[in-house]
Amino acid sequence: MLKRLIARLFWFFSRWRLTAEATPTRPTILIGAPHTSNWDFVLMLAIAWRLGIEVHWLGKSSLFRGWRGPIMRRLGGIPVDRSDPARVVNDVVAQVHTGGVFGLVITPDGTRGGNAYWKSGFYRIARETGMPVTLGFVDRTTMTTGLGPTLELSGDVPADMDRIRAFYADKAGLRPERRAVPRLREEVAGAAEA
Repeated sequence: MLKRLIARLFWFFSRWRLTAEATPTRPTILIGAPHTSNWDFVLMLAIAWRLGIEVHWLGKSSLFRGWRGPIMRRLGGIPVDRSDPARVVNDVVAQVHTGGVFGLVITPDGTRGGNAYWKSGFYRIARETGMPVTLGFVDRTTMTTGLGPTLELSGDVPADMDRIRAFYADKAGLRPERRAVPRLREEVAGAAEA
């Protein structure tokens, strides 16, 4: 209840406009892109709280040290030990089987810019869990943010990524100079093998 109230106040006073094609009705991977600023985190929480979506997000384990740990977990954070990424997939699969509806927020392009490729973890987790992918976005040029379509991934990486690229083609992020084109290394590797 408090989260919804905070979100309503945020959207009332914000210059940003919230749009959503549909609210997920089952567990989904929620892509947050273009992820060009740490302010995207605030927008993600405001979207989720306003739409009533329970969200979890993956963060490097250092974010959960000390006094920040309980706060980050309360906001839906899941610490990731980069030396054991398989455990994250197992944890997500276990949560899917509980039957709750939630969005697992993953930002595959990072905030630092200069990335030639997106990280493919979102794709692997979606395929291994059977979860669809919901395309969340931030677009400074139109001052809109929210949720786009929800896609079922086919396993044909280039075809799936073509659909994702088409959606994000006109989305700029908060810091457009840091935007990375949605492309996975697996697409390049697959093309080289063909």
